[in-house]
Amino acid sequence: MSLRTRVREREDMFAAEERKPGGVVLYPSPGMGHLVSMVELGKLFVLHGIAVTVVTVDPPYNTGSTAAFIARASAANPSITFHRLPPVALPPNPSPHQEALAFDLLRLSNANLLAFLRHAAPRAIVVDMFCRFAFDVAAELCIPCYALFTSGASVLAIFIYVPTLHSATVKSFRELGSAPLLVPGIPPLPADHMPLPMLDREDEAYKGFLHVCSRLPDAHGIIVNTFDALEPRALEAIAAGRCVTDGRATPPIYSIGPLITSDGREKANRAECFEWLDVQPRQSVVFLCFGSLGLFTAAQLKEIAAGLERSGQRFLWVVRSPPSNDPAKRYERPPEPDLDALLPEGFLERTRERGLVVKSWAPQVEVLSHDSVGGFVTHCGWNSVLEAIVAEVPMVGWPLYAEQKMNKVFLTEEMRLAVAMDAYEGELVSAEEVEAKVPMVGWPLYAEQKMNKVFLTEEMRLAVAMDGYEGELVSAEEVEAKVRWLMESEAGRQLRERTAAMKERAVEALKEGGSSHSALAKLVGQLKGDVRGG
Repeated sequence: MSLRTRVREREDMFAAEERKPGGVVLYPSPGMGHLVSMVELGKLFVLHGIAVTVVTVDPPYNTGSTAAFIARASAANPSITFHRLPPVALPPNPSPHQEALAFDLLRLSNANLLAFLRHAAPRAIVVDMFCRFAFDVAAELCIPCYALFTSGASVLAIFIYVPTLHSATVKSFRELGSAPLLVPGIPPLPADHMPLPMLDREDEAYKGFLHVCSRLPDAHGIIVNTFDALEPRALEAIAAGRCVTDGRATPPIYSIGPLITSDGREKANRAECFEWLDVQPRQSVVFLCFGSLGLFTAAQLKEIAAGLERSGQRFLWVVRSPPSNDPAKRYERPPEPDLDALLPEGFLERTRERGLVVKSWAPQVEVLSHDSVGGFVTHCGWNSVLEAIVAEVPMVGWPLYAEQKMNKVFLTEEMRLAVAMDAYEGELVSAEEVEAKVPMVGWPLYAEQKMNKVFLTEEMRLAVAMDGYEGELVSAEEVEAKVRWLMESEAGRQLRERTAAMKERAVEALKEGGSSHSALAKLVGQLKGDVRGG
């Protein structure tokens, strides 16, 4: 029996006056991207007269940014209440993946979440897609439970279909290699483009993801940060019930995006960025930024630098320190980079007339929106993809982690809104490849970014991919080639036109009567008027 059915069967046991009207609890999983998206959703609810409390847990890894973001968000949005659950002790976890730690943290936090929800008595709870254990708490308290899926609908289609893929083979996705996964509503996806924690089916992280995927259909509704015109095939397949194959009904899907946020940090390099951008020609600058977890080796940084220098293009490049070799520090916030030590000798001086390198962070949304920015080399994280589309900036994809390889495929092959950096699967992306492929260049690094790369390049046709990202190094030659392709070629100009057209579709979706505006209105109506939520 599904969670929705169990809640509905017991609703008559509760008189309406026993519930606090209108209050909704939002429960993000650890990780800045998940927290930021949940806060953006909370802002929308507040605008529609819904009281919002965001419940957080301390992340099991020290990124150094969560507490500061909550402080800024709380000060800027006094109508949103933040509640921190008590910390819990984590047992040893043999998995090398931080997602396994996050799953343990959320499981052990269930008792604290239950106690809080008993006291708060909210009308509904919206949980992050990874907070699978919260479904059980919601069922015990008969609280309608919605899921916020922070990636796109194409990744959602895969996640809902993962239990079917799991049952169809005894092999791990890693063992299947480049064999295509056939999922309703998306282009064929190489099995090894699944997120790294999902590649080995015996790993605890994979088991956690499998449980996450199996619980998604139990939600009263799934909220997705996308818009109908961007991913029509995936949304239609999900809505038609083609991705849930075990007889359960597919819950309502609310595509309410794009949700875009500004970080709001006050840092010196904010002023430095815009003083420099203000004097550059229109659409002349390539922006390279790879997210808070996108770390490159010193060798790869030198290849990127060489590719940018050879390309002759203007650039704004955010450089972070390489990852630590100390396993105990793998999740800690890296120190500020020593640019003189990390980059080729004389690089900063030779490129100072046409390039700017900033340390660790730049205001990405504002930079992408600046008139002088004409291309984006990105890790294909979903928030970054949406920000680039809304800013009308074409992409080169360099997927690094999470769902980014999947996003890269969708961007380059389905949406046709990006190109991919060749050799990103290898050890090094060359300077030549960086030089050639600087609008959005997809360089998938981690998480779902390889999946995003697939969607962006093959389904949406909104990106190209940086070749060679699967290896240890993407060469300078590949960096040079993609940068030049993006900024100088006729194909790059056509990519820019497709991105501009999709930006207009995004604007239309958010207008009154648009698809995202209507989906949000329907969701708010369910939350305010029908405790069953659909």
